[in-house]
Amino acid sequence: MISIMEVAETNAMIEKENLDVRTITMGISLLDCVCDDTDRLCSRVYDRICQCAEHLVETGEEIAKEFGIPIVNKRISITPAALIAAGAASSEDDLVKLALTLDRAASTVGVNFIGGYSALVSKMMTKADEMLIRSLPRALAETERLCASVNAASTKSGINMDAVRLLGGIIKETAAATADNDSIGCTRLVVFCNAPDDNPFMAGAFHGVTEGDCVLNIGVSGPGVVKTAISSLHGADFETLCETVKKTAFKVTRVGQLVAHEASRRLHVPFGIVDLSLAPTPAVGDSVADILCEMGLEHAGAPGTTAALALLNDQVKKGGIMASSSVGGLSGAFIPVSEDQGMINAVKDGALSIEKLEAMTCVCSVGLDMICIPGDTPEETVSGIIADEMAIGMVNGKTTAVRIIPVCGKDVGEEAYFGGLLGHAPIMRVSSFSCADFVNRKGRIPAPVHSFRN
Repeated sequence: MISIMEVAETNAMIEKENLDVRTITMGISLLDCVCDDTDRLCSRVYDRICQCAEHLVETGEEIAKEFGIPIVNKRISITPAALIAAGAASSEDDLVKLALTLDRAASTVGVNFIGGYSALVSKMMTKADEMLIRSLPRALAETERLCASVNAASTKSGINMDAVRLLGGIIKETAAATADNDSIGCTRLVVFCNAPDDNPFMAGAFHGVTEGDCVLNIGVSGPGVVKTAISSLHGADFETLCETVKKTAFKVTRVGQLVAHEASRRLHVPFGIVDLSLAPTPAVGDSVADILCEMGLEHAGAPGTTAALALLNDQVKKGGIMASSSVGGLSGAFIPVSEDQGMINAVKDGALSIEKLEAMTCVCSVGLDMICIPGDTPEETVSGIIADEMAIGMVNGKTTAVRIIPVCGKDVGEEAYFGGLLGHAPIMRVSSFSCADFVNRKGRIPAPVHSFRN
């Protein structure tokens, strides 16, 4: 039984501390749409998505209204597009046609985003993989809801440096294709190492081939709840701090579990996982950086930041695992710059650099996320930044990612504005020293020795 005190406590989290279900993401397998004709493929894909997700948005809104729990986004993830298009696509134009179809289907069913315009190339690229990657600038410029990802590295395979080198140029092209809107196309493109099959968060969500025909994955977020919980612990020891974060994460995950099972029952779709990720927003009080400051740091980026983030990430996962037997996805703490007002302030005040963010990614859930850099940054430098982050994920056996935006026409000291949950961000300084000769070497960085576990 749930006590009246627990009900009141949860209501307070929702009303005052920005607790919400960040997303209900329906994963849809499109493997049965595969054929050898692009037009027929697009028709099958559109029909399949509209059939499966017809009631997704209205069901989410009904649950939010009945339970009083905000459900911010309703999203769809699909089988990586390079896989389903391989038999039909003969050119980049065919891939763009598929991208437009996915965007139209997302608009028809009313979801915020559709993810899975993706390629899995951690070892090598097929012809379809390369065509999809080369189509990204057009696909992202000509759509509104489409999200794309490329898994360019893994602990088992190493780092596909041919793909990393290509992606540096593709990201620059995507930035140029959406230059009139602060290069916003790059906000919907993520490069992964060790990408999970069941991630409900955009822009990196795709429906892995190990998943079923259709599944519901839930993303819960509560940085404000955790911040409030530890705000009275100044001077308390680390054991007390850890217990408080863990117990709070447990409560937040239970909210996600409740919504997940209710949505599964109403939509007649199996429940997959709850992803408890402390995903911030630009709203005041909904910041991971503010949690770190409550722990005793003057600013995110100060000495001790990586240790504080490691503590936070671990306790969030421990609390979530106790609250649900189906915790998955990314689960932990996100540190996007543009979506976290505390991170934005830290960059502006000179406390946080790309180098410090890279160090922090060793212990958090994702990686260099929503980082704005000068628009004239060389593409080889972009590739080098990606390679560094891929190496952290590969060697540590964890998921890392890069979502970086070279903002055309802007330089250090200026800001980019994206709006909504994407927020705004200062342009961050990057090293001016070249890595061109390194990233232009062909081939693959091999997997680390500790990956051989058979």
